[in-house]
Amino acid sequence: MVYKRIRDLREDRDLTQAQMGHALSCSQRVYSDYERGVLDIPTEILLKLADFHKVTTDYILGRTDKKN
Repeated sequence: MVYKRIRDLREDRDLTQAQMGHALSCSQRVYSDYERGVLDIPTEILLKLADFHKVTTDYILGRTDKKN
């Protein structure tokens, strides 16, 4: 599964993958792997992403188009 929405959310805020990795306490490489779907996003990171971007986890996972 490719997590296009986390890339879109990151780019909407003009953040780099390295900056997102820092915010999530992971490396830029690991964050890149999340975006590309190489690694599944662990629940803890998924929750941090949702809180960081102020969206629901369902939005990130593509289960809904409503951000809140």
